[in-house]
Amino acid sequence: MAGVEGGRGVGPLLLGVRHHGPGSARAVRAALDAALPRVVLIEGPPEADALIPLAADEDMRPPVALLAHAVDEPGCSAFWPLAEFSPEWVAIRWALEHEVPARFIDLPATHTLAWGKDDKDDKDDTEGELTGEEQPPDPTAETPSSEPSSSESPSDPGTDIRVDPLAVLAETAGYDDPERWWEDVVEHRGAGERDAFAPFTALEEAMGALRETYGVGGRDRDLVREAYMRLQVRAAQREFEDDVAVVCGAWHVPALRQKASVAADRALLKGLPKVKTDLTWVPWTHRRLSRASGYGAGIDSPGWYGHLFGAPDRPVERWMTKVAGLFREEDRIVSPAHVIEAVRLAETLAVMRGRPLPGLGETTDAVRAVMCEGSDVPLSLVHDRLVVGDVLGEVPPGAPAVPLQRDLDRLQRKLRIKPEALERELELDLRKETDAGRSRLLHRLRLLRIEWGEPTASRGSTGTFRETWRLRWEPELAVRVAEAGVWGTTVLAATTAKAEADAVGAQSLADVTALAEQCLLAELPDALPVVMKVLADRAALDTDVGHLAQALPALVRSLRYGDVRGTDTRALTEVAAGLAERVFVGLPPACAALDTDAAEEMRRHVDAVHGAVALLGDASGPGSGSGHGDLRGRWRAVLRTLSARDTVPGIIRGRAVRLLLDEGELGPDEAARLMGLVLSPGTPPADAAAWIEGFVGGGGGLLLVHDERLLGLVDAWLTGVPAEAFTDVLPLLRRTFSSYEPGVRRTLGELVRRGPGKQVGTAATAAGIPGFGAELDAGRADAVVPVLRLLLGLDDNELVGVAG
Repeated sequence: MAGVEGGRGVGPLLLGVRHHGPGSARAVRAALDAALPRVVLIEGPPEADALIPLAADEDMRPPVALLAHAVDEPGCSAFWPLAEFSPEWVAIRWALEHEVPARFIDLPATHTLAWGKDDKDDKDDTEGELTGEEQPPDPTAETPSSEPSSSESPSDPGTDIRVDPLAVLAETAGYDDPERWWEDVVEHRGAGERDAFAPFTALEEAMGALRETYGVGGRDRDLVREAYMRLQVRAAQREFEDDVAVVCGAWHVPALRQKASVAADRALLKGLPKVKTDLTWVPWTHRRLSRASGYGAGIDSPGWYGHLFGAPDRPVERWMTKVAGLFREEDRIVSPAHVIEAVRLAETLAVMRGRPLPGLGETTDAVRAVMCEGSDVPLSLVHDRLVVGDVLGEVPPGAPAVPLQRDLDRLQRKLRIKPEALERELELDLRKETDAGRSRLLHRLRLLRIEWGEPTASRGSTGTFRETWRLRWEPELAVRVAEAGVWGTTVLAATTAKAEADAVGAQSLADVTALAEQCLLAELPDALPVVMKVLADRAALDTDVGHLAQALPALVRSLRYGDVRGTDTRALTEVAAGLAERVFVGLPPACAALDTDAAEEMRRHVDAVHGAVALLGDASGPGSGSGHGDLRGRWRAVLRTLSARDTVPGIIRGRAVRLLLDEGELGPDEAARLMGLVLSPGTPPADAAAWIEGFVGGGGGLLLVHDERLLGLVDAWLTGVPAEAFTDVLPLLRRTFSSYEPGVRRTLGELVRRGPGKQVGTAATAAGIPGFGAELDAGRADAVVPVLRLLLGLDDNELVGVAG
């Protein structure tokens, strides 16, 4: 085969490129314009040939990616991403515009995915720079048994390490940064302006030298891929009388140029594993093209490269204008003078560093000095929003998709919730029909493991009628949708089937109760009966009080969600009340003879059950039809039992007393008497400290502030702890009091310094507490009346009634 130096020559026109390289993309377009081939062959999976015409659709906007996945195992997948500045995308568009056939010639995805299923550990991450494919794992490649030592180098042919061609060429040229070398040699040199084929000749010579030195560079599977590509090139030469152009990774060009027999190439392809595959176009993002996002095959600065490819002229000036616009959107003061000075500084830095034009490094340094006043904080915004970027591509509705994806697209359009690459928060008011539908969709997708949205704490109301979501669409979610397609053809059907299967396969009672909560949030009326039956069966068989106590809060939360969504939760109320009854019976014996860690865990269960019973009481009280009567009354009886039983650990007894005091079931005098008994000299200091932790831990500081009798008891006990026992109780006390707010700790310190023990046995007078007056200040109280009227929505007469 003839080369391309000095003209077209004889044989296929081999255009070796760097994936996602705007310089390569411009050079490919110039070479194709000069050669006008009758067919364009492109590195990529040949099963995608039928998808090429969609690239001409007006609704197709890069970045996009070809997605291949195994039909029987959608999680086994691979992507071939293409940006506007990718040479392969430019070649596809050129062929469509010139009505020339375009074909993919790499090893079929049916084989590469089968390889990926056989070996999921050997990920070919290093190849994306100059080969142009997102690689599934290669079972034929040798994986180093350990990381290279400090004496080994990727450019050392004696090591069994995969070679990064770009890094080797940059190192040979004296550069320590491959990106900077590529910019200087290709992006800033106007590749192909005089001789359209010269850049490819030079790159082919360089790759030939590397292949002679390194062979396949640790990529044994390339031998198979290149054999298949040679067969496809030969077939195209016969069909189009040698008028063929090939766009592929520069690393492969020497192998495609070499002479090899058809029999030898077919022998390499014999016996390859296969899986049935489906392919389609999916949206991609600049962020996923970037190594910064953790994706192995990509570039550091897709936003910058997109700018270089799209700027018709004066790229530095246009870039600085973009940066200034971004800063102004963020309310930073940036004037035209800043832009002018930044451009001048970038050009000066390029001259000082011996570069033909300012690159990303020079522009970044100039922006930092001129627009950021030397700070890297605003500069990180430039990197995130411009250098990398959040551009999300689009694919036309006619692109192949699983039925579940089409239903999801329909719901997204109906609910006006568009996938976006930029992370954003979405506030939902569940009283509105559209917002309720959005909530259902997002909860259903989470059940299907399609993590488009993540619930987060609301900055406004904490009521159950409001939700806040953090949304961000990642390209990999297309794979999750394909995986979830096995459960059904619509989002509702798939989520229902998945919930039922998850209920049957749940490992613990808590998992089933959490699933019941998710079913209510996602409004799955057909799945809920199945989940409830499994829940009832599991609850009846589970005798572990800890498991029952852990499951109860989720059930009660589900009742609240059912109320706001109008769901019939009578069956759920019955199960929750029955679960609470079993907790009441089993809790006292379960709290006996526990070690420290187990006692702390059980204390948390007591708190959780207390909160759940408070919410559940009204739903299952007299007249509710549940048949369970007064749950709150029976729970208070359980707390009294726990507070008085000596075999129960101190932390649980102290918590039970505190909960009874908060409920008004225990008077202050009785609480003080119980504390006095516990803190008497006959109680071991460690047990007394644990009781105090249970009683005043978790926000109990205000209790000590407003009841100086209790504070005096604690103070007197603490000062009387023997020296040899003090170090044992100190960690417990420190853990308890360090959880208080700074203002509470400061007030307690003032009270202790003044001597709260002096007033033990008498109520603390308001005048004796710093910051409080002797009597109610009516004027200050009246000042809040207008605010209360506004908050409660009351008129003047109603407000007077409330105040009275």
